[in-house]
Amino acid sequence: MAGDMTMNATQTEHFSVTYSDKPPVLIGASSDAAMAHAMRTVGAAEYRIGGTMMLDQVRERMDRQIAASAIWIELDSDCGAAMDQVLEYIESKAGARQCAAVVSTTSDLIDPIVARLANRSIELIVDADEAERAAALAIATADAGMGQRVSDVASDQSADRLRQLSDEVSRIAATLARLSSGPPSVPPVIEALAKSDAPEVSADTIRSIIRARRLRARFFSEELFADPAWDMLLDLLQAEIAHLRVPVSSLCIAAAVPATTALRWLKTMVSNGLFIRRADPHDGRRVFVELAPETSAALRRYFAEVGNPAVI
Repeated sequence: MAGDMTMNATQTEHFSVTYSDKPPVLIGASSDAAMAHAMRTVGAAEYRIGGTMMLDQVRERMDRQIAASAIWIELDSDCGAAMDQVLEYIESKAGARQCAAVVSTTSDLIDPIVARLANRSIELIVDADEAERAAALAIATADAGMGQRVSDVASDQSADRLRQLSDEVSRIAATLARLSSGPPSVPPVIEALAKSDAPEVSADTIRSIIRARRLRARFFSEELFADPAWDMLLDLLQAEIAHLRVPVSSLCIAAAVPATTALRWLKTMVSNGLFIRRADPHDGRRVFVELAPETSAALRRYFAEVGNPAVI
């Protein structure tokens, strides 16, 4: 594939791209198949495709781009150092709010990708369907303040669901903060010691609760009970008690929802200080997630308050 695959007239008609004053979307991909997939998504959303490139050309192309509403990175395989460098570059761009970004990938690449991306503004989607892909582009450009309107996407139910998700996590964060934190004047070092005063929780108790929650799927649709924040909290508490480390990919599985949804919850929980990311000292392409001390204390106090009744 040519390095800079600027769309020609035939391709433009095929993807029904309407040229306007909207800044273009740049696309970087790890393969020809990934590129075609990304082009279909961006074209169907009626954004202008400003340029396409393979991963090793992303940085140079973006450095000379005058304006772009977003950069879409499509990854269907692990490209090693080339992928890592692009993700670090995208992370720096998002951190400086210079460009909105969407990274689309598969479930087996979650750990190396999340190890490079920490900015909440980057839309990370995993094995997403077309509606989720279109919604991610709409949300990324809207959150970046681009003021773009994407036909049939801004009102899409998927986009609304994702916004509601963020609101719900914020509510949970506020609730746990009230349970765990002391007065605003309490110094951080004292708050950090709060965990040592929290009641002990049995590992068997947490395991039984997790098992009971999973058993519900035998009798009802899992969608009826989707509660990824609580499932992640339980999994991390269980790991903390057992002195185990939890990589992002494992936590996504524990959330019992699609990986894209789990990663959105994870980003918000980290942003609200409920979870902490820890770099793996032995593997630069992996990060672990753990409970913040105050979150751990809040959970332990909660289980102590509930007592014997089963908490599902």
